[in-house]
Amino acid sequence: MPTIRQLTTELATALHAVYPVSEADSIASIVVEHLLQLSPLQRRMRSAEEVPAQVDAQVAQIQARLLLHEPVQYVLGVAHFAGLELEVTPATLIPRPETEELVALIIQEQRGRAELTIVDIGTGSGCIPIALQQALQPRRMVGVDISAPALDVARRNAARYQSPVEFVQADILTQEPDGIEPGSVAVLVSNPPYVLENERPLMRRNVLGFEPATALFVPDHDPLLFYRRIGALGQRWLRPGGALYFEINEQYAAELVEMLGRQGYASVEPRQDIFGKDRMVRASKKG
Repeated sequence: MPTIRQLTTELATALHAVYPVSEADSIASIVVEHLLQLSPLQRRMRSAEEVPAQVDAQVAQIQARLLLHEPVQYVLGVAHFAGLELEVTPATLIPRPETEELVALIIQEQRGRAELTIVDIGTGSGCIPIALQQALQPRRMVGVDISAPALDVARRNAARYQSPVEFVQADILTQEPDGIEPGSVAVLVSNPPYVLENERPLMRRNVLGFEPATALFVPDHDPLLFYRRIGALGQRWLRPGGALYFEINEQYAAELVEMLGRQGYASVEPRQDIFGKDRMVRASKKG
């Protein structure tokens, strides 16, 4: 049987055919660590140990799927987000690092505040509401999504972490979810679809071929479609001084800031990610 080091190297070398070297190496490490339930440090410290035969066989099956550009998170069925290990399926987007930054911003600004009601629109795997529930312990947490299969995944993730998140199925563009009273919400957050249809040719095969298009794309002629609708709902749902947080397409930061100002929000500010790109906007309902 190969050692842990040999197995990791062999998988990475095979993946060089479809991924950049650094990414292939990272994916190989993730796979081996997941199958052997090791931390990165443990994998390195135990690199000379032989791999059990069943794990060696699993890696061969996983490699075949990865070579077809299937994302490693779907292959393994899990993604890591804000210290959580969450189930993901092709019904849900794979949580991104920039969404972790959005969650971190909300936690920074809302920590210690009492009696919070938080609503997340476009909840997908439930990554945002579960992470916020764990950190802030709000009085009420609601996650809304159009997709019933995505909400099934979100409910399983919430159950795993014993997070009392209420999940509601609704098409936010045409429906107003039941059970959210006007003026009752302290925080409204969304990572809505924001990739333009004309950006499809720029996207990688492992995204286009596997992740749900309804959670990614917005019409070219109306890039602020979801933001405008959610902003309008926020004016009804948010209590005075309540906060609105968005993850955004960096191309439309200025337009979104202007639109939210027209909708009557105060303190509308773009926020940058770790790469200095405008990837978040926060605003407040006037009090």
